[in-house]
Amino acid sequence: MTLAELSVEYRAHAGMLDERIHQLEEEMGQAGTGRERVLLYERIRMLSTMLREARELAVLTERYYERGYRRNGKYTL
Repeated sequence: MTLAELSVEYRAHAGMLDERIHQLEEEMGQAGTGRERVLLYERIRMLSTMLREARELAVLTERYYERGYRRNGKYTL
């Protein structure tokens, strides 16, 4: 698998995460107890982190071989 192909996979994964976050936000709006809301909030927070990282990795793998591209320092050695 090439990095360009991998970037497509990261974008697809990010799309699924984004969709799930929106579903959980709707559920949180309908949640009755505070405990349910806290659990949903924590789940959304974790998925949001995963979404951000998937998007960052999609950009990194898309542009990895471009001259002059400044890579995100978080993903380099």
